[in-house]
Order: sequence, then structure tokens, then C-alpha cells
Amino acid sequence: MSLTFKHIAPFLTTGKNKASRWLSYFGLGIGVLLLLSSIQMYININGLLKNKNPKKDGYDYIPVTKNISNENMAQSHAFTEAELLELQKQPFIDDAAAFLSNKFVMKANGGATLPFSSDIFVESIDEKFLDTLPPSFTWKEGDQVIPIIIAADYLELYNTVFAPSRDLPQFSEKSLTSLLIGIDCEGFNGTERFRGNVVAMSDRINTVIVPKSFLTWANNHYTHAGNPEMNKILLKTRDANNPALLSFLQEKDYHINKDKTKFGRVKQVLQAIVSGLAGFGVLVILLAMLLFSFYLQLMIARSKENLQLLLTIGYSPQWLSKTVSKKWIPVYVIIILCATLATAILHWSFQHLVMNNRDELSPFIHWIVIAVALLLLILSIVVNYRLVRKLLYKL
Repeated sequence: MSLTFKHIAPFLTTGKNKASRWLSYFGLGIGVLLLLSSIQMYININGLLKNKNPKKDGYDYIPVTKNISNENMAQSHAFTEAELLELQKQPFIDDAAAFLSNKFVMKANGGATLPFSSDIFVESIDEKFLDTLPPSFTWKEGDQVIPIIIAADYLELYNTVFAPSRDLPQFSEKSLTSLLIGIDCEGFNGTERFRGNVVAMSDRINTVIVPKSFLTWANNHYTHAGNPEMNKILLKTRDANNPALLSFLQEKDYHINKDKTKFGRVKQVLQAIVSGLAGFGVLVILLAMLLFSFYLQLMIARSKENLQLLLTIGYSPQWLSKTVSKKWIPVYVIIILCATLATAILHWSFQHLVMNNRDELSPFIHWIVIAVALLLLILSIVVNYRLVRKLLYKL
């Protein structure tokens, strides 16, 4: 007849140390609950904040400059080729390109239609970074008309603030594209007059964009600037709220529009809190396992003579290890199952009561949480078996 734990249980002396056993059970349950809940909450945070920034092509575009402080005001704040290459190589950045800006004086005037004159600043960038690129957005030396793309916010600002304050006509997007404005370029070679034509609006880039061919020619023609400084870089990334991206930019002391990454900063704080809770949960699990190991050591030490008798009559340490270890498998199953169910209840309550059934969240816990629970169960059983086996082989 093969013996089971029920038959050898009388040979094991537990003594008065049951409190440590139940305390280890309780600690293990709390630790597993904290860990599983933290993982589920981490997943919830990513789901809730993943799509807070609208994307037209699946990417976010973020302009980056160098921070200017009272201490470094006199220093150059331009990016080097090495810094641009470093940005392009980062795994969380899909591409990066520098803005080219005018190094000469440009003045715009609206003529009889728009009686105003003002200095203007223009920029250019690789066309693949533009969200609107009409066929007319081209320029070659000798052309008198400069195609222009302006930020959509500029038209709104003109119609709601500038035009009413100057008693100027307001424009629709379509009517603006039919308007030609005068542009004077001043430099070493005197002043030349061009005409500017707004050919499109951009929701992505908050500046005035002209073709790169024009700005390269004009900088060289009016200032002989050669390769102009890269004072601003546009990043292309799949997630502007990526904590790794924000940490990298902060480490480099680069300045970005905080409104574009505000959800990423919230995510960073929440993920740090959740990660801390998960770390605390792991610590509680380890302490519970350590306390349970003390209980096993004490139990086997008190049952030393009885166990040696079983070994003497022919039962192997391996058989005893398996038989004794099986005693706690149902305990581990119950503890981890209860912690998993508690996690599911907490998640369901959060989704229904706090988030009002948001579509971003499933009412069920994520499969990763279940996988971690199964992994913890397997690890607990293996660790328990190896510990019992190690103690029995020392007899």
C-alpha cells in the first residue's frame, strides 16, 4: 500500500508554531493581491491614457528645443549633428528632423486688401513631416511667388483677435488661399520683393512653413550663412506620452510643449506609484515565503527522529519530499485563487463604479494578470518542494 501524507502526518510534529504558518499564509495572500492588482492597474493606466493625443497617421509630432535659463542665456542653444543623430537612434523616436529658419529680414504687407506691414519669421522642414502637402508647394530660383503653409491656429487668431482690433476683413480658409501678399527680403544683396501665397493650413506644425529650396537659397543669397544652426527639432514618435521618451528629454534638458505630453507626465506619476505597490507586494511575498520556510524548518527539526525512522525502513528522501510538499499545494491554490478573484472584483468595481463603464477598459482582468498568478502558483510549489527536499536530505 502506498503511503500518503495522511499516513505520515502523525510522524510530523508541528508544535506551537501554527501562528507563523497562518501569518505566512496571510502575508502571501496580501502580497499576491498587491502584485496582481498593481499589474492590472498598470494595464488600466496605459489603456486610459494611450490615445489622449489625436493622431492623423498613427504618430505624434513634438517640437523640441533646448532649455534657456538665466545661467546659460549667453551660450548657444543650437543642436549639433551628433545630438540630432542621437535623437534619431532612440528606440522610442521613429524619426527626427531639424527646422531651417530665415537668417535675413523678411517683411510682409497685405497691400490694399490688408493694409498692414510686419516683420515675419518663416521656417522649413523635410516635406515628409508635413501633414498637408499640396502640389503647388514647390519653389525654384527665379520664381516670384513663394508658397506658404501656415498653422491653422494662426487663421483663427487672425479672425478672432487681430482682424477685429484693426477693422480688417476676416477670411475663410478658401478665400485666404486666393490672396497674394507682398514679401520683402532684405540682406547683403539689397531688398527684393516676392509675393507669398498661402497654399494650405497645418494642424501639426505651429509656424509659417515655406519650401526648403527657397529658404536654403535665400539664407545663402542674403546672408551667406552657409549651414544655419538647428535651433528646433521635430520628433516623430508613436507615443508622445511614453515615459521613456519624457525621461530621456528631461535628462537631456530639452524643452517640449508640456500640453502635448501632460498625459505622459500623469502616466509617469501613476506608474511610479503602481510600480512601488508592486515592489512592496513582491517584498511581502518574499517575507511570507521566508516565514513559511522557518515554519517548515522548525517542523522538520522537531520531527527529525520520526522522519529518520521512515528513511531507515526504506522510504527515500525524494518520496518524502513529494509527499510532504503535496500537503501545501491546495493551500497555495486557494491563496492565489482568492487573490486573483479579489483582483477581479477590485478591477470590476473600478471599471463600473469609478470609470462608469469606459470603453477603454474591459470588465475582466487582463490575461497577463492570470498568467502572473499561474506563474506565482508554480513558483510557490517548486520553491516549497525544493525547500522540503533540501531539509530532508540533511537528516
